[in-house]
Amino acid sequence: MSIGFIVTIFLIGFIGSFISGMVGIGGSIIKYPMLLYIPPLLGYAAFSAHEVSGISAIQVLFATIGGVWAYRKGGYLNKTLIIYMGTSILIGSFIGGYGSKLMSEGGINIVYAVLATIAAMMMFVPKKGIDNIPLDQVTFNKWLAAALAFIVGVSAGIVGAAGAFILVPIMLVVLKIPTRMTIASSLAITFISSIGATVGKITTGQFDFWTAFIMVVASLIASPIGANVGKKVNTKILQFILAALIVATAIKIWLDIL
Repeated sequence: MSIGFIVTIFLIGFIGSFISGMVGIGGSIIKYPMLLYIPPLLGYAAFSAHEVSGISAIQVLFATIGGVWAYRKGGYLNKTLIIYMGTSILIGSFIGGYGSKLMSEGGINIVYAVLATIAAMMMFVPKKGIDNIPLDQVTFNKWLAAALAFIVGVSAGIVGAAGAFILVPIMLVVLKIPTRMTIASSLAITFISSIGATVGKITTGQFDFWTAFIMVVASLIASPIGANVGKKVNTKILQFILAALIVATAIKIWLDIL
């Protein structure tokens, strides 16, 4: 493993985890395509889609810990939302993570592209007034939240993504959760989800240990920094950044598949 390769992987992990902490996602929507395309572009060996999804799952587990820790004060974490959606997504992500070994690389990429496309469309649905709701007065349909989280968990477990990139649009558009509470709570839910996906990937041997270790180190440094920046950025800007990331990723993956 060369110094150049180590630096490349560290930077991919750092950039993805910084954005992860800032906009409330696990970061796989950024790191999945970066891991897939950047190393071979720089002359290093390419990872398979199975390896990338496994590395992403493990890295997300640690990136979200840092983000949740940074948001632990201020009333941003909705415990009821985290319990209902976290439990459902944990079960779903374990099923998806374990079952992904039975899928082809093309199949994994298609699942990822479909999820990104749905998430992209949802981000452009108007979200008027949700940020005017006091954090201690937020209400939502608990069983709808649990059902949607299970579906997201199965799909996201397949690609090792933990599902936050589609959970965030669901929480904003369907459940009407304020932006900063969505960002903080989605990081906690994503942490729970990534446990199931990580166990599924490790037990089926779908990861590279040293690459995952480098990504984890980068995550623990960058994610809290991103979360602290996110607290100070206007919520509309945060929504725009997330929407742009999701749209760009969906277009890139579809272009490669087609």
